[in-house]
Amino acid sequence: MHTTTPASPPDEPAEQEDWRDPLGLLRISTVAAVAGVLVGAIGGGFRWLLLGADEYRMSLLHWAHAWSGPGWVVPLVLVTVCTALARLIVVYVPRVSGSGIQDVEAVWRGDIPATTWEVLPAKFIGGLLAIGSGLVLGREGPTVHLGAAIGSESGRRLHLGERDMRILQTALGGAGLGVAFNAPLGAALFVFEEVTKSIRLRLGLVTLIGTSTAIVASRFILGNRPDFNVEPIATPDGWTIVVFLLFGLLTGVVGVFYNRLVLFFLELSDRMSRVPPLLKSGAIGLVVGALLWFDPMVATGGGNGLTQDILGGGVVLSAAAVYLVVRFFLGPLSYATQTPGGLFAPLLAVGALWGALVHGLASGLLPGPGTTVAAFAIVGMSTFFAAVVRAPLTGIVLIFEMTATTTLIIPMMAAAVGAVLAALLLGNPPIYDSLRERMMSTTWCRSRTPEHRAGAKGGSAGTPPK
Repeated sequence: MHTTTPASPPDEPAEQEDWRDPLGLLRISTVAAVAGVLVGAIGGGFRWLLLGADEYRMSLLHWAHAWSGPGWVVPLVLVTVCTALARLIVVYVPRVSGSGIQDVEAVWRGDIPATTWEVLPAKFIGGLLAIGSGLVLGREGPTVHLGAAIGSESGRRLHLGERDMRILQTALGGAGLGVAFNAPLGAALFVFEEVTKSIRLRLGLVTLIGTSTAIVASRFILGNRPDFNVEPIATPDGWTIVVFLLFGLLTGVVGVFYNRLVLFFLELSDRMSRVPPLLKSGAIGLVVGALLWFDPMVATGGGNGLTQDILGGGVVLSAAAVYLVVRFFLGPLSYATQTPGGLFAPLLAVGALWGALVHGLASGLLPGPGTTVAAFAIVGMSTFFAAVVRAPLTGIVLIFEMTATTTLIIPMMAAAVGAVLAALLLGNPPIYDSLRERMMSTTWCRSRTPEHRAGAKGGSAGTPPK
């Protein structure tokens, strides 16, 4: 039976005395503001380069299709080589493997030390190679880790205590999420609901300041507009709440399968221990490259373009069904490369496809306002997020900010309730709990746990740093 120890804030008694230490709060808040600017600049630059990589990849594909020679070789070589190079970076810096979110959570819990500086260039370059080549991975994994590295390194350079370093790492990691989606409120909620599962004065203040300055800085690079353009959607009738609740229950079941698929591909890769890591990751890159040749919409990083087409009504039902099946498997398969990249963005695209498909199959039974394909796609995004990550408030606010749509708040809430209930009844743990436990079993991570460090000194098992 799966059990998870709830995360506890560092040095809780000291947290309760923060109001008596205004100078300490001022100091860490100032550090958070300056570090937040760095997170916004570096995270915004990362996003800008990924946008450029998307354009270059599409231009290269157009050229390959027009080439009189074997153009199909181009995407295969591109994705395979870039994936292998990204995996090579992980070989030398194991901590940058996959998403950075489970790492941030483990640091907050005191399971491992704060992130070190080498994560910054490794995650940046590795993420550009993996996501920019076309792997179905999310940009938020690297930006969260980049933010966390900047936060912890800032605290280390200024000789702050262990407690403040962990707070800075957690808060600035959340700021990285905000930069990835231009969603400051969703980023703050992510810190409180998913990572720390608590709100304290010091943590809350540092998170708000760091996220605010990061978003402002990133907007100088990326501009200030929602990720998706959505036409106005009418407010649904009261009775449709039941429809969305049922939709949420069904989505919860689908989310459980998605979680299990992510872990299945990772475990399958582990069982192939005799195959060199670069060869395993390159083989997955070969599969993605082949799909990229046939349909770039299927294998295009996080899938923002595909999601935008769905929200605009540009994807027919049959195509949505095919894209859903392919990306449902391709996202977890891409994550199994263990290259730098996240899960958020790909699962949002899957949620949009799922919502569009359900709407298409049940459209004859859905009269009334607020039940358009765009409405179901938006609710599908937040609900699938709730089912997989088990952070319903974060998912709702994140999608609200990404789409600038407020009329679907109540349907999103009802569907999120159904999704979380279904996942809980099926006994499935949140994905980042599972990934964190998996990470803690790796060789590099075991060598850095408090217990290992205490044992190496001849002492007893250690406790999380305070």
